[in-house]
Amino acid sequence: MFWLIFLVTLVLSLWATARVKATYHRYSRMLVSSGLTGAEAAAAILRRAGITDVEIVAHNGFLGDHYDPIHKRLVLCEENFYGQSPAALGVAAHEAGHALQHAQAYKPLQLRMAAVGITTYASQVVTFLPLLFMFGGVIEPMVGLMLMALAWGVIMAFNLITLPVEFDASRRARALLTTSGMIRTEEEAEAVRRVLNAAAWTYVAAFVTSLLYFLYYVLPLLTGGRSRD
Repeated sequence: MFWLIFLVTLVLSLWATARVKATYHRYSRMLVSSGLTGAEAAAAILRRAGITDVEIVAHNGFLGDHYDPIHKRLVLCEENFYGQSPAALGVAAHEAGHALQHAQAYKPLQLRMAAVGITTYASQVVTFLPLLFMFGGVIEPMVGLMLMALAWGVIMAFNLITLPVEFDASRRARALLTTSGMIRTEEEAEAVRRVLNAAAWTYVAAFVTSLLYFLYYVLPLLTGGRSRD
């Protein structure tokens, strides 16, 4: 059963990642009629919202775009920072959407920020605890099951909270780009929608993965430690 879950989640993750890359590459070859870059679009969105304390910076990685709420920094890969494609504007506007969430104290974002620390510890548990199972007697099986179930439960909850945060940021991005005139045609709007929808599947895949592993470890506890097959 473990290997079945491993294979299913691996395929799901690879599919979601491949879909993001393929969709991004497709729509990064288009140019938006507004002529704006991703950085300019993000700056315009922040300016319209009255946010003046968020720095927009470029980095060399590919699709490592993110909003850092601790340092109030919006980080865009160079393709999106300087790019003038629907893909670049969509990603930049999505990250700007997170900055708006932060400024407006959006509850799911606050919960996710508060859960980062414990989720980091939980990730370490699911990574290193199985190694202890390889050495008989180091840890009791039921104790190990409880720790793994608890850790995967934390990760699952974090991934669940992440879903509304990401979906809301994408919704904001599409609305802000179209109402502001930064995206002007139906073709450009559809390109942005497809890029953001593809990216959303990576978060869905992460949640499904954590849910399956959580069930794998918690069900034996509910059945008195009987077979996990």
